[in-house]
Amino acid sequence: MAGAYVIGVDGGTESLRAGIYDLAGVPLAYAATRYKTSFPQNSWAEQDPDDWWRAIGKSVREAVASAKISVNDIAAICIDTTCCSVVALDDQARPLRPALIWMDVRSAVEADEVTSTKDRALCVNSNGQGQVSAEWMIPKALWLKRHEREIYDKAATICEYQDYLNYHLTGRMVASVNNVSVRWHYQRSNGGFQTSMLAKLGLEDLEDKWPDEIIPLGKKIAGLCPKAAEHLGLPAGLPVAQGGADAFIGMIGLGVVRPGSMAFLTGSSHLHLGLSDKPFHGVGIWGTYEDGLLPGLHVVEGGQTSTGSVVAWYKKLLGGEVSYNDLDREAALVSPGSDGLIVQDHFQGNRTPYTDALSRGAFTGLTLKHTRGHMFRAILESIAFGSELILETMRSNGYDPDKLVIAGGATRSDLWLQIHADVSATPLTLTRVPDAPSLGCAILGAVCSGHFSSIVEAADEMVAIERVVEPDMQVHEQYSDAYASYKRAYEALKQIVG
Repeated sequence: MAGAYVIGVDGGTESLRAGIYDLAGVPLAYAATRYKTSFPQNSWAEQDPDDWWRAIGKSVREAVASAKISVNDIAAICIDTTCCSVVALDDQARPLRPALIWMDVRSAVEADEVTSTKDRALCVNSNGQGQVSAEWMIPKALWLKRHEREIYDKAATICEYQDYLNYHLTGRMVASVNNVSVRWHYQRSNGGFQTSMLAKLGLEDLEDKWPDEIIPLGKKIAGLCPKAAEHLGLPAGLPVAQGGADAFIGMIGLGVVRPGSMAFLTGSSHLHLGLSDKPFHGVGIWGTYEDGLLPGLHVVEGGQTSTGSVVAWYKKLLGGEVSYNDLDREAALVSPGSDGLIVQDHFQGNRTPYTDALSRGAFTGLTLKHTRGHMFRAILESIAFGSELILETMRSNGYDPDKLVIAGGATRSDLWLQIHADVSATPLTLTRVPDAPSLGCAILGAVCSGHFSSIVEAADEMVAIERVVEPDMQVHEQYSDAYASYKRAYEALKQIVG
């Protein structure tokens, strides 16, 4: 069996990062290439797909050179990308306009119309009672048809960043089962693409513009075509494995491949992605998405819009002299519950369980006793309360994860990790490789090249546990009153804002 290394490529919002891994999941080298995002109008966010192509060539070449390995020892390559970064292509697969990336929400009106169809496909949006996001594929496609009809009509293909790069790597236009299941309202057991929803929106022709074939994660799309091989500096015919949306592929990179386990991805926002062996839908949760990650399993999703971004905002307010370590030290001196100080973390609205874009952040219970350490700890605690509320909502719908695997910005603070563990009374597992999406792609590449028989087997071999943060149950009890106050704050503040 050829090849001792695999390449995992993570196409993010600000850059594209390529990683070289061995078959034990140990990273040898990384290289990243940045690209620009333009904001032509309020709520618009666009990227040039040609920049993605330039970035993958540069990053892969630099990573391979840095790893000091022979390209003949590489077994496969796989990519993940941002989700809902929608691109319209002509019949030669050339972009007709800049891509509407995931954070582009110009299609808010169209998203409302998708929600108002009350189609059965909306079961994944809080059991039909949640708002469809303007980030998703169908609202963006509807906006293109309404506002740029010439572009829409000329488009032979409307697809995502993921599909665009895979086409240029292989010459095959296919879609990932992950992307279509979690953001295109694709449901295998309901007949695939939801034609009834498209018909209600006057988008009957959209299905013909989508890729015809849907490929499962880790399956071979094709070999690297000669043009792509030259661009990346890799052998022609190298297997290209199907990847998907970055956060979901990150689940695999964290070893979250069995029912009952959950990936806890932290950064500017928090994302909670779990696996269930049965489908369920409920108010306040997103999903479950059938076959969204692995065949026969269902992905449940929750998320907080403002988390690390609130932490960064507070530090910025204090000026450049204070460090995160300083703030952690001061916050560690404050008792759990921050002496009655409660923060509502909805600085940019709430994603789940309320799905309330108009909700706003607030500090309540401030007194002259409170210090900046109190305020910082209260921010960390409020974010942990928001995560626990998501978990509580999932539990009320019958899903109680037995394992939380955490990655991202929160892992850089031992204090914040402990607060999360204490609030939710759940151990937090940390893995060896923090770049979970890139490692997830490497795992899929290792499966595609035949080194492992399944994604579960590969993840077991390639994901290593670094440590576990255990909750302090006495502290958990101390949080009881503060958590109750946090939950009451939303309804009280809703009378003032929103």
